[in-house]
Amino acid sequence: MIISFDIDNTLIPYLDEFEVEDKKLLSKLLRAEPLRKGTITLFEELESRGHEIWIYTTSFRSKLNLTKTFKSYGLSPSRIINERINRAQLTKHNCSASKNAKLFGIDIHIDDSKGVEMEGKKYGFKTIILDIDDNNWTQTVLTRIDNEYA
Repeated sequence: MIISFDIDNTLIPYLDEFEVEDKKLLSKLLRAEPLRKGTITLFEELESRGHEIWIYTTSFRSKLNLTKTFKSYGLSPSRIINERINRAQLTKHNCSASKNAKLFGIDIHIDDSKGVEMEGKKYGFKTIILDIDDNNWTQTVLTRIDNEYA
């Protein structure tokens, strides 16, 4: 399955909403953004199960900057969709949503926004919406994938 992740307040905190991974030397040198604690092991686990990991965000960060952040933690998402790419696809399909994972062939999109959950129901794509206070968020993702989407 293709599983995509939002970044802002899902994997990358705005401020200090959740614990983050320890920065490695490369992360410090590249001034990479901090990733939510558990991201590395979750991505590795999902990939070991044969899933493909994508990033799908409405952020205008460049693909290069996002790639730099993930690579500095040893992660290589297969595809990065930023707002420029997202907006072009939504416009092409005359879709007024903020996100539509179905248009990209994504099987499950993981986000923190209840609005994206509503869009998933409206446009027919699967979502897992994370609570910012869920300290067991990686297990939440794995359990939902195993129980609801396997």
